[in-house]
Amino acid sequence: MKKTKIEELMKKISIPILDELNFNFVDTEFVKEGPNRFLRLYIDKPEGITLDDCQKVSEKLSIILDEVDPIEENYFLEVSSPGIDRPLKTDDDFKRALNEDVEINLYKAVDGIKRYEGKLMDYDDESFTIEVDKIGEIKLDKNVVSKINLAVKF
Repeated sequence: MKKTKIEELMKKISIPILDELNFNFVDTEFVKEGPNRFLRLYIDKPEGITLDDCQKVSEKLSIILDEVDPIEENYFLEVSSPGIDRPLKTDDDFKRALNEDVEINLYKAVDGIKRYEGKLMDYDDESFTIEVDKIGEIKLDKNVVSKINLAVKF
């Protein structure tokens, strides 16, 4: 089964489990790292995810994955929080991140820069607007953005 199909199936299987436990689906990925494959599910809830939360989801998910058995090769199942520097992918993510510091990595440089950090001021279907210190507001087309995530400030 192709990677995208596995990820779509994982989302379809996991959402009812997450709804039952009042958790939010964040993302899923099926990746190869070194000799191993990992099927990862990222979950969240307003007060944050605990290790016990991950274990509950993993146990319920494992039972269903064993029944459906969609992956021919061996893999490790991981359920985790997206972390404090979580990637932003959905409209809900972007809404929650308004006026928050974000990091934006680009496929190609804009004004000679491939990575911007600033406050997310606005977004729409085609672009992100961020406020960058010492530069001001910058509007970046979504088609040049490879990744956007919350910035970690210490």
